[in-house]
Amino acid sequence: MDLNIKQAIMNGETSLGIEFGSTRIKAVLIDCNFEIIGSGSYEWENQLIDGYWTYDLNEVISGLQETYLQLKQEVENRYSVALQKIGSIGFSAMMQGYIALNREGELLVPFRTWRNATTETAASVLTEKFQFKIPQRWSIAHLYQAILNDEEHVANIDYITTLSGYVHWLLTGSKSLGLGDASGMFPIDKSTRQYNKDMIDQFATLIADKGYPWSLKHILPTVYGAGEHAGCLSKDGVRLLDPSGCLQAGIPLCPPEGDAGTGMVATNSVKQRTGNISAGTSIFAMFVMEEDLSTVYPEIDIVATPDGSPVGMVLANNCSSDINAWLGLFREFYEEIGLKADMNQIFNVLFNKALEADADGGGLLSYGYYSGENITGFAKGRPLFVRSPESRFNLANFMRTHLYTAFAALRMGMDILTQKEQVKIDRILAHGGLFKTEIVGQKMCAAALNVPVSVMPTAGEGGAWGMAILASYMVNKEQQEALADYLTIKVFNGKEGKEVFPDSADVNGFNLFMERYTEGLSIEQAAVEHLVENWKV
Repeated sequence: MDLNIKQAIMNGETSLGIEFGSTRIKAVLIDCNFEIIGSGSYEWENQLIDGYWTYDLNEVISGLQETYLQLKQEVENRYSVALQKIGSIGFSAMMQGYIALNREGELLVPFRTWRNATTETAASVLTEKFQFKIPQRWSIAHLYQAILNDEEHVANIDYITTLSGYVHWLLTGSKSLGLGDASGMFPIDKSTRQYNKDMIDQFATLIADKGYPWSLKHILPTVYGAGEHAGCLSKDGVRLLDPSGCLQAGIPLCPPEGDAGTGMVATNSVKQRTGNISAGTSIFAMFVMEEDLSTVYPEIDIVATPDGSPVGMVLANNCSSDINAWLGLFREFYEEIGLKADMNQIFNVLFNKALEADADGGGLLSYGYYSGENITGFAKGRPLFVRSPESRFNLANFMRTHLYTAFAALRMGMDILTQKEQVKIDRILAHGGLFKTEIVGQKMCAAALNVPVSVMPTAGEGGAWGMAILASYMVNKEQQEALADYLTIKVFNGKEGKEVFPDSADVNGFNLFMERYTEGLSIEQAAVEHLVENWKV
């Protein structure tokens, strides 16, 4: 047992990050050297209810409590000390979506997540009005679509927020949001680092005839930049987080952030001309820009780093869900023949099998569209695997095809940045579950994007670790110390990533796959049209 760590825990010289991901809630506690000294997790899944992808907000609380309890018990078992003090805390979650509350703090409609593609009309109107890309998943698109739909709840809105902002509010009473997550609610003015005032006024004019008793600027969370204090853990918050009451109230909380922001932090990608890619249930690439884009592109979102720099973001709604489903099928077979399934082994074996495949995937084709896909214009999705009699149907090609398709929609958006906007990308830092198997995910990504792909030794820690870093930055930064400097000089000093360069044969193979993928979108469209929800169930 490290006595220095035990003393740090007793003194509260630690930072806690908790992230609500799409399939897992994770908590990590770090020391002053940014090393993880305790962790906990909780598995959960979204549900499609009444046409909307959602999570039960009661499970937000139960999952939070279970995650924290695991962390707390691990710390106590490892260091023989009760977790009473924490130096700082931060919450992050899936960006965007729509949580609407009334004056009593009651949920008005079920949480509408980023995964919904139900706001096409609203997003299109707002993009035209603002001359700024408004994605379907943004909170303002959900709000305006509810207005267009004449939904009764809109008149009773007192506060709208994201999932990270909701959890932060429950635990502090503060209606706050970090710059990165706020930039997925409403456009941010890069000069003021606040919501764009002109667009706020334009929206007010757009809905003036509705006569709602609220204004947009009053129902949005207050925006805070990285390093600012955004509230303290209240007594009620303690009871929610740690029902045992062991944890002390009054702990400072940093601004809540989105998973895109914590991904940038976890990969040291907040400086201009840096970029990262995150691959999980969804997949997105982000590049901190020096200059504005020449025009508005439907495939490219403009968001912000946690400290307010503009970021070009390409996000595809679907990535690993279909891969996970197929590997679950292999697990069932494994168990049926009497073997004990080890999912880590199954992932490693099958992912590595993809390295033996034909460069183009052997003529196979798949779409992992569990939900709609914004980049290819699908409001709904149908997971689909298809081949011709001439395709080389073997396990290696099967796996490579599913890994290739995880990057395919992203590639379409990236082509706009690199070919139309001439954005130069020297390398990409990658993180997320798809990169846990060494080399394989990097090699497929390098083939898809034709750029070197690096994975930092810390990338596997994910967004919860990135959130803990932001919490640490708030209380430990030097006066006027920029977030980028804090990361480079203190957090990542001496940490080198493993870099994989694109293989020319793989690049050519992926290009062939992309031709097949693009041509086959009509097959996916037919599946959406003819394979209805709950078909013969």
